[in-house]
Amino acid sequence: MWNQVVIRREEDMLGIIRQRVASKANPVSSLEQGIRLIASRAFSSSAKEMTVRDALNSALDEEMSADPKVFIMGEEVGEYQGAYKITKGLLDKYGPERVVDTPITEAGFTGIGVGAAYYGLRPVIEFMTFNFSMQAIDHIINSAAKSNYMSAGQISVPIVFRGPNGAAAGVGAQHSQCYAAWYGACPGLKVLAPYSSEDARGLLKAAIRDPDPVVFLENELLYGESFPVSAEALDSSFSLPIGKAKIEREGRDVTITAFSKMVGYALQAAEILAKEGISAEVINLRSIRPLDRSTINASVRKTNRLVTLEEGFPQHGVGAEICASVVEESFEYLDAPVERIAGADVPMPYAANLERLAVPQVEDIVRAAKRACYRSSSLSASA
Repeated sequence: MWNQVVIRREEDMLGIIRQRVASKANPVSSLEQGIRLIASRAFSSSAKEMTVRDALNSALDEEMSADPKVFIMGEEVGEYQGAYKITKGLLDKYGPERVVDTPITEAGFTGIGVGAAYYGLRPVIEFMTFNFSMQAIDHIINSAAKSNYMSAGQISVPIVFRGPNGAAAGVGAQHSQCYAAWYGACPGLKVLAPYSSEDARGLLKAAIRDPDPVVFLENELLYGESFPVSAEALDSSFSLPIGKAKIEREGRDVTITAFSKMVGYALQAAEILAKEGISAEVINLRSIRPLDRSTINASVRKTNRLVTLEEGFPQHGVGAEICASVVEESFEYLDAPVERIAGADVPMPYAANLERLAVPQVEDIVRAAKRACYRSSSLSASA
């Protein structure tokens, strides 16, 4: 309602201006720009709530509307409206030639998508879970990621591989892996992991417009979560820069880096820490590759302490890469050993009680941050 009021007021003001200057020779473009600027500032001050699911759906819809070369392919993306309803309504709007249901054959439809990208189309390949991308990993890495380099820049591969990544709830070891470090290790790929609705909308738009292959790691448990979305993010031209992290919460005592669902856990931990006088800075990585090393190191040079957080396995993980970057670039600023929080180094258990122990929890973050600050690491803070 507020957005509609702002637009109507803007139109009324522009109408008055046009009437007053109609008899003059001076152009009104600068006046219109000024009024639109004032209106846009008022517009940006209001934010609506949007689920991550709706943010992804709207981004797909707008990019398909803007560019006829964009199409979606995957299992149940059409008639069933998507396994998680991310593609809801797109089949009716764009038809079966652009919203393509496939058999259960990841290697097949991923290879078709890469070939279509070679010829200038912009496929969005949906995996029902990124665990199934292992069936197609040869196409993702050998066919998509390396072609631009091996062709000396003659072949671009503008393709997006998207779907839920990481642990969900009670789906066992074969459906719970985090692939951020797997794909983040591969030159030629860009790897994104959104947290909020604005992340999801802006990063997916950027991924679809990008000339290179992008692995887009969503989280099943975040699909139904609602987040505030600014008016700027609702504009069809909106996108977020690939390779740029976001400081979700500023702090002075310890830096916590996280991505995807773990950003929410880090923010919860920061609230608990604040009650004990520890000011935590929380960085939402957004982009795994390229990694925003400058933002991370700048934060560590301010806080002098670092806690890395991820769901994936600890060995060769995203946190390990961040630790290496900080040691290489900001070692002399560290006042405490780096704390690294990751999933347990075991296949994901199926039992709910064991699954919880295998995935980082808020209390783990609180304890690690307190250790980094040489404070008591008792569990009382998370009670």
